[in-house]
Amino acid sequence: MPLSTSRSRRVRRRELITLAAILGTGVLTFWAAWQRRWIADDGLIVLRTVRNLLAGNGPVFNVGERVEANTSTAWTYVVYGGGRLTGIQLEYVVLAIALILTTAAIVIAGLGTALLYRRRAARTGALLLPAGLLVYLALPPARDFATSGLETCLVIFWIAVVWLLLVRWALRGPTVPVPTVETLAFGFWAGLAPLVRPELVIVGGPVLLALWLSCRGWRQVVGLPIIAALTPVGYQIWRMGYYGLPYPNTAVSKDAGGAKWSQGLAYLWNLFGTYALWLPLLVLAIAAVVAVGLRRRSTAAPRAESESTDRLSTAGPTGRSLVDRLDGLRALVQRPAGAVLLMLGTGLLSLVYAVRVGGDFMHGRTLLPGVFLLLLPMAVLPLTSPLRGERAVRIRAATVAVAWVLIVGWSAVVGSMAGMSGGWLVGRSGIVDERAFYTLNTGNSHPILASDYLDYPRMRAMVEAINNTPDGGVLLPAGDFTYWYVVPPPDPIPEGGAEHVVYFLNLGMTSMNVGLDVRVLDQMGLAYPLAAHTERLDNGRIGHDKALFPDWVIADTGMVEEHPWLPQFLDENWIAQAKAALGCQEIQDLLVSYRSELTFARFVQNFKRAFEFAAFRFDRVPKYTLEECGIPLPPPVE
Repeated sequence: MPLSTSRSRRVRRRELITLAAILGTGVLTFWAAWQRRWIADDGLIVLRTVRNLLAGNGPVFNVGERVEANTSTAWTYVVYGGGRLTGIQLEYVVLAIALILTTAAIVIAGLGTALLYRRRAARTGALLLPAGLLVYLALPPARDFATSGLETCLVIFWIAVVWLLLVRWALRGPTVPVPTVETLAFGFWAGLAPLVRPELVIVGGPVLLALWLSCRGWRQVVGLPIIAALTPVGYQIWRMGYYGLPYPNTAVSKDAGGAKWSQGLAYLWNLFGTYALWLPLLVLAIAAVVAVGLRRRSTAAPRAESESTDRLSTAGPTGRSLVDRLDGLRALVQRPAGAVLLMLGTGLLSLVYAVRVGGDFMHGRTLLPGVFLLLLPMAVLPLTSPLRGERAVRIRAATVAVAWVLIVGWSAVVGSMAGMSGGWLVGRSGIVDERAFYTLNTGNSHPILASDYLDYPRMRAMVEAINNTPDGGVLLPAGDFTYWYVVPPPDPIPEGGAEHVVYFLNLGMTSMNVGLDVRVLDQMGLAYPLAAHTERLDNGRIGHDKALFPDWVIADTGMVEEHPWLPQFLDENWIAQAKAALGCQEIQDLLVSYRSELTFARFVQNFKRAFEFAAFRFDRVPKYTLEECGIPLPPPVE
């Protein structure tokens, strides 16, 4: 048998082993996600909008109110498409899509990194085995949010595809033109970043810039920005006209532009400290440096000689031309090292952004994309035999092998953990293990259907209260978990009764267990712009630092404003003041922007004032809002 044929077969065998290992990790991902399957209350919020889309009411949370209550536009429409195509219950649609996307993300990420190391593995006889993939999969939050109904599965899938396309692009090198169709397809996918999740522009922006620098010919230079911007810019124009905001209402509710560094650092340590995540990241970094150093050791001299020759051949008495500078920039960017640095850089930026805004109240959730990005270049590691080659080569090979064993050991230990200690309790930090919290409070190990949350405190009582009050009214939670206050509508009661309005923090379980004719509002303003535009509470729990007093809701909905029909904790004077404050011009303009009929004139007006509406804030105490608006206090109620 010829030597080349024998070597080719060995290379092919190692590639098949690598493929089997990556696919096996995908199977393990599917199983691990299935074992912790559930849908969070926040995941059910998405389904309310999807229900309205399917019913023909538009992408709204409450009928008649144009509010974008979901952060990920793409996730909303992916679920809508699945529901429209299959016709099955939406909770099962979400579960199936989440399992598929999470599994695919792990496999695609592994294939991208294997492609990055493929040539080197063929030359050195290295075997590529999962490493960074195991680290991500071992994290309990990664498995929890695989099927939470939130967009995490779509986020890591989008990132994985970007990584695979980026590696293919980098391996071509600056001297091999990338076909226009491939360039534009890559640009389109990267351009979807803000629709998948707004802060992903941290990733999509640098990738698009690097891709544009490699463009050759006017079709690519002009076509790439157009194809990348067409969908997000088109949606942005529509969003500003339809919703009257330049970003989702959730960003207004949580003041996503604000800074809470100390809370963010606590949130970072809540993940990195709980699982000693810094350890595998450090080990992987050392292993990567050693592996790269092994390659450079064997190629350093020829490369140095080649670079010296290149410099001599390109230098001239008048310096480098613009074309030479562009070629040099392409050579710097479009190479495997450039792709790796791009992912590591955007991963760090993603973590810094999450820390800056204070993280989240859900354990580890908003850090997962950044961690995934950091792990991509080390998703698999090249392992070579420590028994071959010169002494330095054997030492380096042994170092990488030991690092891989440590990674496997750490993954096994952390993978057996249930989550953060005491995570089912909301402590001083405000961070909670969301899955543990809801499984405990519903008594269900796998709450998936909205009906599973009827066992959550107050939920069955809410449904009963609505059924027992055909005249309508505003439902306010009582201290007793089995009872709701119902503030009735004033006389005369319209035929068929007035509307029901539920005012409660947990939007998902409430909205998915009632009909679309029931308006569901929340104190922090995810679906209620009046609450979203209040001033942020400085010391509020992260992600819950808006709290509109219920007096505003009574005034806003026009229900009975006096005792004894009001709960004792409501003040008639506050309601009267809130009713007067609703006449403030800025508040009136805000209400009209999302409640009035959508005409072309309204669309244009919303578009023009979108940033103005986004910046508007008022005090949740009605008296202070009246003072700010220059409106006199109403007469005291006797």
